[in-house]
Amino acid sequence: MSNGNLLPPLGRRTVLAGLATLCAANGRGHADPPRLSLIEAPCNLGLRPPRPRHEPGTWRAPETLREQGLHAALMPASTVRLPRPTYRFEAQDGTRIRNGNELRRFSERLGASVRDALDGGTFPLVIGGDCSILLGCLLGARAAGTVGLLHIDGHSDFFHPENYDTQARLGTAAGMDLALATGRGEPLLASWDGRPLVEDRNVVQLGERDELDPDYAYRDIEETKIRRMPIREMLRSGIGTSVERALSSCGDPGRPLWLHLDLDVLDARVMPAVDSPGSPGLDFHQLATLLAGLLASKRVIGMNVGIYDPDLDPDRRHARAIVASLTQGLAPLRQRTGA
Repeated sequence: MSNGNLLPPLGRRTVLAGLATLCAANGRGHADPPRLSLIEAPCNLGLRPPRPRHEPGTWRAPETLREQGLHAALMPASTVRLPRPTYRFEAQDGTRIRNGNELRRFSERLGASVRDALDGGTFPLVIGGDCSILLGCLLGARAAGTVGLLHIDGHSDFFHPENYDTQARLGTAAGMDLALATGRGEPLLASWDGRPLVEDRNVVQLGERDELDPDYAYRDIEETKIRRMPIREMLRSGIGTSVERALSSCGDPGRPLWLHLDLDVLDARVMPAVDSPGSPGLDFHQLATLLAGLLASKRVIGMNVGIYDPDLDPDRRHARAIVASLTQGLAPLRQRTGA
């Protein structure tokens, strides 16, 4: 594990140049959309075993979505396939987070891939894997400077030592990703070059469904500067209004944004093949509309998708629906400006 500067000094300069290229390619003055760089992150490190000695199946998601046509539909300029990290059932020395040490290493590798994509002037689309991949994505994105975060998730993923007893059992990073990204929790995954990956004031959380539960575990998020748009508010206001509110609330208007998508924001009636399905939630059309609206702002510089579990989708019908929805939602990146 390294606690030093994870990205070399020249990385910031080269990524800034690449980001300028990306923004120009996605701006009004350029005829072509930014190219996609697709990064496969077959990670299940952030989840607990669904049953004794059985690994979560989210690591199979990148391969499954590729087989069901994602790459053919999106036609990425390049594809990076990260090696599958080793999942461990036992606690590790120096951490109470499951697979914590391996997660740190995997996040560094993923961060380098995201940085390289931005350096090349492309839009990194990271296909996971579980929600812990957010850490590596933000690590790579922030090489270009301070970024904001659009956190689309059916749960706020805000477990940390102040609201969760990691001494009683191993913590799982997929339930902590937003807390860790904002600097809360074990320094192993919460401190990157001595600071958090993103500041509270630059985060909008969209899609929380459990905030009305009397046992809502993340109640302390309400005391932070993180902007919150629970799923009921989004459904009541409509997707268009939700897009406008999210973009106007996520830091300075000119700040570049990273987009995190946990597919459990979809209603369990249409997407049960996730780690923690639930209702209410979006349908696939609403998800595509939400993504297209956010991407059309030209502020989003990269995106990660996670938590689909092919083990829960034996006939792959949910995979095909994911591919269709992502293809529609990512259309602003493929359409010619003004077309």
